[in-house]
Amino acid sequence: MYIDNELKQNILDEAPENEPQRQYYFVNECRKIIDRISEEKGRKLTCCINTFGCQMNAKDSEKLLGIMKEIGYEETESEDADFVLYNTCTVREHANVRVYGRLGVLKNSKDKNPDMVIALCGCMMQEPQVVEKVRKSYRHVNIIFGTHNIYKLAELLFLYLCEGRNQTEILDGTTQIVEKLPSSRKYTFKCGVNIMYGCNNFCSYCIVPYVRGRERSRKPKAIIREIEKLVADGVKEVMLLGQNVNSYGKGLEEKINFAELLTEVSRIDGLERIRLGSLEPRIITEKFVEALKNERKFCPHFHLSLQSGCEETLKRMNRHYTPEEYLEKCRLLREAWEHPAITTDVIVGFPGETEDEFAQTKAFLREAAFSQMHIFKYSRREGTKAAMMPDQVPENVKNERSAVLIALEHELRKDYMQQFLGRRERVLFEESYVAEGVNYLVGHNERYLRIGIPYEEEAEGKICEILITGFADD
Repeated sequence: MYIDNELKQNILDEAPENEPQRQYYFVNECRKIIDRISEEKGRKLTCCINTFGCQMNAKDSEKLLGIMKEIGYEETESEDADFVLYNTCTVREHANVRVYGRLGVLKNSKDKNPDMVIALCGCMMQEPQVVEKVRKSYRHVNIIFGTHNIYKLAELLFLYLCEGRNQTEILDGTTQIVEKLPSSRKYTFKCGVNIMYGCNNFCSYCIVPYVRGRERSRKPKAIIREIEKLVADGVKEVMLLGQNVNSYGKGLEEKINFAELLTEVSRIDGLERIRLGSLEPRIITEKFVEALKNERKFCPHFHLSLQSGCEETLKRMNRHYTPEEYLEKCRLLREAWEHPAITTDVIVGFPGETEDEFAQTKAFLREAAFSQMHIFKYSRREGTKAAMMPDQVPENVKNERSAVLIALEHELRKDYMQQFLGRRERVLFEESYVAEGVNYLVGHNERYLRIGIPYEEEAEGKICEILITGFADD
């Protein structure tokens, strides 16, 4: 315990009620404690934040890291840090298993360094059975919080440092959106921007509405101000994020929809590119396409969630479109843009999926000619309707079907890339990597094709025009 009970109580009594002022207050109080510990140890304390899951989780982790840096921690990639946090995902069982395995390894680190603080947050923590398991079997975890109160990290850390007792705070839901939190971005030249949170769709396989809550839109002025600040700080490209951006604007006093927000964002001086996160097919209408097709900053990359190409499977999934309707969306996009990138997610082995249903999906994917597909084996998630459905598909059948679609994905992606040979493309170069002893600089064009050149330091973080001469056959 780093302060006595009387001082702790005084600090709690004087804490502001409103957010984010309350959290900045606890950031300051934590910093006093961390500065004292750092002085005793003769070095700065380190923190390691590892993210599992989607782009929304990655954006949350930037805020969490920003809070930790404000408190006085120094970032490290090593899990032998003074503070380790896992921002978890629970969309698939594999993600849960990975976290449990990593927690087991951390137990050894904690034994060697009893002052180490271990924290868990994110979607996995919104499942009561998970929290119970962690508290029972992984007692070396010190702080547990969920998706609805990530902004409270400083307050929970303060209580742990004062009391020396593990802290758990999980909210069932929230209508609150806390703005103006610290943030530490991975890239200086591109950034994700949340425009809304939560989902009301309740697809039968999906746990997201249960762990992320109902839809909540950010105010458009707050979004515009954030992007203007990012652009002033050197950001060239933003991606607009949300579990279900289609519903943007619902519940706001100001009448605005997603297409209108995009138009407002495109008017921001200095912003060069606008990308979209995952979309539901129903948003692709003639009106939506007409509103965007002449927006110069808009990147024609559409990640349209599919999940299955079979109508009967889609019905069981509670997906509200038919394969024919989905193809019509693709047609609208291809008429408005030259070679738009249409990417998607596909689930294989959904309960009741027969060989004929799988064959229908395979034929549909070839007809839709996606530029990229993410293939996932169905993962049974407790609390969803699909988990209780009969005719669960055996794991070996899922594996076989997954392998077939992965091979098809490779073929379709190669066909799509062929269209760009000999073309000049504008690429935002993002990072370097080494392959077979050669250092490359890689980035993405507007259609999110990954493009590399021999490393050139002056091109990193810039948009350059590049001639496409070939592609890697991976």
